[in-house]
Amino acid sequence: MDAGELVTGILSPSQRLAADKDGNMEAQIKLGRIFGIEIGLHYSWLIIALLIAFSLTGHFGEAHPTWGRGVIWGMAITTALLFFAAIVAHELSHALVARRRGLPVRSITLFALGGVAQLEKDAEDAKTEFLVSIVGPVASAVIGFVCLLLAWSLGWMMMTEPTTPLMAMLVWLGFINIGLAIFNMLPGFPMDGGRVLRAVIWWYTGSMQRATRAASLTGQVVALAFIIFGIFRFFAGAGFSGLWMAFIGWFLLTASKAAYAQQELTERLRGVRVGDLMTRDCTVVDGHTNLQTFVHDFLLHTAQRCFLVAEQGVVTGLITPNEIKGIAQARWPYTTVYEVMRPLEQLRTVTPETPVSEALEIIGREDINQLPALENGLLKGLISRDQILRYLLTRAELKM
Repeated sequence: MDAGELVTGILSPSQRLAADKDGNMEAQIKLGRIFGIEIGLHYSWLIIALLIAFSLTGHFGEAHPTWGRGVIWGMAITTALLFFAAIVAHELSHALVARRRGLPVRSITLFALGGVAQLEKDAEDAKTEFLVSIVGPVASAVIGFVCLLLAWSLGWMMMTEPTTPLMAMLVWLGFINIGLAIFNMLPGFPMDGGRVLRAVIWWYTGSMQRATRAASLTGQVVALAFIIFGIFRFFAGAGFSGLWMAFIGWFLLTASKAAYAQQELTERLRGVRVGDLMTRDCTVVDGHTNLQTFVHDFLLHTAQRCFLVAEQGVVTGLITPNEIKGIAQARWPYTTVYEVMRPLEQLRTVTPETPVSEALEIIGREDINQLPALENGLLKGLISRDQILRYLLTRAELKM
């Protein structure tokens, strides 16, 4: 495997929704926070970390067979960890610039294909898109040149074999980070280079939609080239390295198509507010109703899945099947709706004036089905995933 063939970059809400649909990109192992940004690992990272470590033992072992297995393994593990630290630095550069430009950063996750900085919202202008995208490859290139400069200061000369373990690690990290910077600047949206391309087209045309379409199509061409070249390398004897490149191509192709589809969705929802689609006449149940009565008289007798809960005439929360399924049926007659409901103050909320596209991002990000719409602290209605889907289906049926 070529360790340089890793995708690093940014996962915006549109890509995150697609990633969560096709394979959750949330970190299962939390490492802590740097500059207030959560750093985590996806389980798939463990596999690629082992592969890189084994690959490095072969690389260092062939180049320096006299150094001994202990030294080789120590170098391989240390170098692999430093390489992933460099990827975290790459992602932190994205995250810090994004935060400085007003884009909240959710977290940084390392996974099988590299790493991503997960943003809470998309860039609102071409300049922000360009700066946030370009800084990652610049950071990787700087790290690479610093490593080579340190190796040179220790006596390494270009085109010669490093003579010490430290020098060998620095040379490998130097070239691999420079290679990573170059690789990620390929115009394969949503890689960094594809995002830079979108930012340039966006600035030139003034249209994010046209820029996304152009960058997505370019990204799909690059992705197909990766797939074809990877398969060719596999049959030419490159083995796993060829399959890995083809897999990265497939990932880019899927992500590029998803990004374009999400942009089309955003365009269809442009100008539509939560107040245009939300349900205003919500069914209210008394908080003292037991779950047995609620399930049989409300849930099973209506097509609704979400109900407002009132306490002395004041709406205090909502209840869905999700809150009930964790309660044993034997306890239903003795458990009230009020005891298991989700309090209103603990829920993500929107206003009737919130764009529906923003509400949909929140629904996808929080993995929920509906959002209460509040105005001046008062509940005005509910907006659900189903309502947005019905609106889009109606537009499609009418060919709008």
